[in-house]
Amino acid sequence: MARTTEKEELNKSQNQEIQLPCGECTGKTSHKILVSVDKNGEWIHGHHSVQWFDSYQVVQCNGCKTNSFRSVKWNSEDCYSVSEVGWEEEEVEKLYPSRMEGRKILKDSNYYLPNKVEQIYKETIQALSGNSPILAGVGLRALIETICKENNAKGSNLLVSIDDLVAQNILTPAGSKILHKIRTLGNDAAHEVKPHNEKQLSLAMDIMEHLLMDVYILPKKVDTEFND
Repeated sequence: MARTTEKEELNKSQNQEIQLPCGECTGKTSHKILVSVDKNGEWIHGHHSVQWFDSYQVVQCNGCKTNSFRSVKWNSEDCYSVSEVGWEEEEVEKLYPSRMEGRKILKDSNYYLPNKVEQIYKETIQALSGNSPILAGVGLRALIETICKENNAKGSNLLVSIDDLVAQNILTPAGSKILHKIRTLGNDAAHEVKPHNEKQLSLAMDIMEHLLMDVYILPKKVDTEFND
């Protein structure tokens, strides 16, 4: 007959400091655990047992003081062999809102970007930060398509529309070649359900953010500062 034991502790981890990516700062920063609920237990059936541990925490960045939520889960079944005699235990960490180390939304994007461009940009960031590589790839393609539509690029398909941005002097020929690579990445995600790795997607987003800066944000800032 199986039996289960369970224990819950409040604020066992309170005031501990851990390194986490911050949604406002750049890179990892020191976070303080403000509130924690820690649960652990064991399921036993005959000679077989499974141990588990869950921790739920409200954390605060020591830099910008932004609060967020962190959960950590582990169980003894989530172990994998790293050698003939060695095992590695895997903890599953989730952060809410989700974010990616070194990645944050462009400053004042809600002020400088057209509404549709801003919406798909932010949703793509969420997919990228939330470990949804297929959706992130589709979002990158949709972002290119939305930029083309906002600039009235001609063409019956995205390939031709990107080239028309060169004709409008919005893109350089070298820039269009890079954008075509991201278009292909997005096509793979949309039509082949192919996930690309985090490094590829992050680099593609870096390129798209540079494009957003060049096409929308910097021109509007120049117009504001040098309006005479």
